[in-house]
Amino acid sequence: MAKKITFALAFSNRGFMPGELILNARDEMVKAVTDAGYDYIIMEQELTRFGAVETRDEGLLYAKWLKKHEGEYDGVILCMPIFADENGAITALRDAGVPILMQAYPDEIGKMDFAHRRDAYCGKFSVTDVFTQYDVLFTVLKPHVVHPLSPKFRENLDDFAAICRVVNGMKRFNLGCIGARTTAFKTVRFDELAMQKYGINVESFDLSEVFDKVDAMKNDDPAVIAKLEYLKNYSDFSTVPEKSLNNLGKLAVVIDRYIEEYHLDALAIRCWNEMEAHLRICPCVILSELNDRGIAASCEIDMCSAVTMRALNLATEKPAAVLDWNNNYGDDENKVILFHCGPVAQGLMTCKGTVTNHKMFDKTDPGSGWGCNEGRIREMPITISNCQTRDGKIIIYVSEARFTDDPIEDGFFGCGGVAEVPDLQNKLIKLAKGGFKHHTTVGEGHVKEILKEAFTTYLHYDWVEID
Repeated sequence: MAKKITFALAFSNRGFMPGELILNARDEMVKAVTDAGYDYIIMEQELTRFGAVETRDEGLLYAKWLKKHEGEYDGVILCMPIFADENGAITALRDAGVPILMQAYPDEIGKMDFAHRRDAYCGKFSVTDVFTQYDVLFTVLKPHVVHPLSPKFRENLDDFAAICRVVNGMKRFNLGCIGARTTAFKTVRFDELAMQKYGINVESFDLSEVFDKVDAMKNDDPAVIAKLEYLKNYSDFSTVPEKSLNNLGKLAVVIDRYIEEYHLDALAIRCWNEMEAHLRICPCVILSELNDRGIAASCEIDMCSAVTMRALNLATEKPAAVLDWNNNYGDDENKVILFHCGPVAQGLMTCKGTVTNHKMFDKTDPGSGWGCNEGRIREMPITISNCQTRDGKIIIYVSEARFTDDPIEDGFFGCGGVAEVPDLQNKLIKLAKGGFKHHTTVGEGHVKEILKEAFTTYLHYDWVEID
C-alpha cells in the first residue's frame, strides 16, 4: 500500500502543428507529476522528433520502450499538447496493459494564431475515437482540456493514481476463506468460479486445521509472545483472561502465517460459534488490526464484503470496514447506525478500542467471546459499497455518505457510528430489491467516481446505481 505510483509519460505530435510546444509539455508534465508526489518514466527525448510520437514507426519505438519497462509503471499518461496523430498514439499504447489517462492542453485566448494554436480540444476526440475502435481502454476526466500545472490537473492526477491502484490491485489478487459459511447465514453465499473470472483467486482453509495449529502452539512460543506484545500496544486487553489472551495471540500468528504462505491480500473468517466454543475467543480485534495493516479482513465469511473492502482500501489508502445496516437512529430517515461487534480498524475509530467479551455469546456461554474491540466510529466522509455474485457475474454498488458525531448510548455493544446517507430510504429499497446483503463496507473519503471508473471501464463488474 505504501508503494509510490509511477506513471509512464507519453507525448503525441502531428507534423503540421507547432511541434516546439512538445518540449515545454515534457518539462511541465514531469513537474506536475513530481510535485504531486508520484514517480515517472519517460522515453529519451532524442529518440523521436521533440521526444513525442507521431508516426507508426515512432509508435512502435515507444511500444518497444514501454515493453522494456513492463512492471515499472502503474498507468500511462498520454499528453496531447497539440492535435495528436491517432495512428502513432494507438500503435504506441495498444498493449500498455494498464489504465491510460488522456490529457489535452487548453488553448489560450490571445494565442490562437497558427504559431501558437494547439487544437488539442479537437484532437483528443480523434485519439479517443480510434482507441475505442481498437477496444483499448482509457480514462477521461473533467475538464476536457487542462493544463498540467493547474490545480485541477493535480486533482486529475490524484484521481487517476487511485484508479490505477484499484485496477491493478483488483485485477488479480488472493482472497482467503478461513472456515465454511455459517449454516444460518445464506446471505453471504458466493460463487468462487465467478470470482475467479474476475481474477480473484480464493484459497480455503478448514477451521479444524486452524484449531489444530492453535492447540499445538506453546504459550512461550517466541512468535506468540511477540504477537501478544504487539496486540497489547494496539488495543486495551487489560480485562482479558490469560487463556483467552494467549489464544488470541496464537490465532493471530496462524492467520499471519496463512497470509504469508499463500500471499493473501484479503480474507474472510468464520467467526462463530466454533471459535467461542473451542478457543473461548472472538477474532474481532485480530481483524481490526489486519484492516489497519492494509489486509482487508471481513467477518462471517462475507467474501463479497472482503472484495469491496479491498477496493476501498486501494482507493483511499486507508483502512476499510464491514458493518451491519443495524439500527434506525430515532425518527431521522436519513440516519442509520452502522455497527459490528469489533472488527473495525482503529484508524476509523474515535480512539483506541477496548477488548471485551462478546455480549451475545455471554448470554448462553459466559466468558466464551473474548476479542471484541469496542469503541465508536469517528466523524468523517465515507464511501459505502458492497457486491454480490450472480449468474457468473460480480454486481456492485457504491454510494457516498458521512459518519456524524451524533452520540450512541454507552450501553450500545460493539463498535458503531451514526451514518447520514442522503435519500437513505430509497437506497434501502434498491438494496433490498437488488438482493444485497445486510452488510455494507465503508472507507474514508468520497471515492465513488474513482471506483466507478475502475470497475466499469477496466474491471467489467456489473454496476448498480442506487443514488
